[in-house]
Amino acid sequence: MHEFPEEEIQRLRQVARRIRCHIVRTISHAGVGHPGGSLSEADILTALYFHVMRIDPQRPDWPDRDRFVLSKGHGAAGLYATLAERGFFPPEELATFGRIDSRLQVHPDMHLLPGVEVSSGALGQGISVALGMAMAARLDGRSLRVYCLIGDGESQEGQVWEAAEAAAHHKVDNLTVILDYNGVQLMGPVQEIMGVAPVADKWRAFNWHVIEIDGHDMRQIIGALESAQQVKGRPTIVIAHTIKGKGVSFMEGKSAWHGKAPNEQELALALAELQAGEEVAHA
Repeated sequence: MHEFPEEEIQRLRQVARRIRCHIVRTISHAGVGHPGGSLSEADILTALYFHVMRIDPQRPDWPDRDRFVLSKGHGAAGLYATLAERGFFPPEELATFGRIDSRLQVHPDMHLLPGVEVSSGALGQGISVALGMAMAARLDGRSLRVYCLIGDGESQEGQVWEAAEAAAHHKVDNLTVILDYNGVQLMGPVQEIMGVAPVADKWRAFNWHVIEIDGHDMRQIIGALESAQQVKGRPTIVIAHTIKGKGVSFMEGKSAWHGKAPNEQELALALAELQAGEEVAHA
């Protein structure tokens, strides 16, 4: 187990709470979006953008930056909230989410917003793009790393496994995939619709280095991501066990909140819970 200063862990937890507040507020105001998966990915995105990745918000096109690909593009609200907190654009712009003339579309558009590396939304494709980025970096002699977040429902897509096979074959060790394993997709539990278990065994069979963690334990998340940097000769997948709608009790584990915007009353309840959590952390 990696040791990290308690002050740093608390800082990251506070950032994640702010990101969750942005998520529910953004989606509620727009009346559209995907809160469940955006909330489940918040701790992972926080660890990546505020601790692990080598990035510069003032230079979003810096050639040697690390790359992040949101393959589960419907989690865009989570990515936007993270980018805003990290300084890629003003948080006030989150209020434009989903508008026809906004840079913040319901699925990410790389041509509109600084910090968005790949346009995504068609599930299964992001890992292939991330693989291409990682291989290109290796050919160019750059030391950057590529991170790709996929969903468990998305893992039902065949293209995910084609990319997994290719990445292992080419020994692409500068690629780290993170699986947001929250167990719930649009129409219900993943295991009832098309089971993907045993997940770890499948990725090991494809010759990936596999790390399993609690996707809401900040120490485990940053420990896994830093461990992946030391793996040579094969790609790494971090299987992050998460909770759909994490942080908002009435959303947690419920497929109904996959793509449903909270109304004003539900938003108030969600923010009260999230802000209460922050007060407890400071006590």
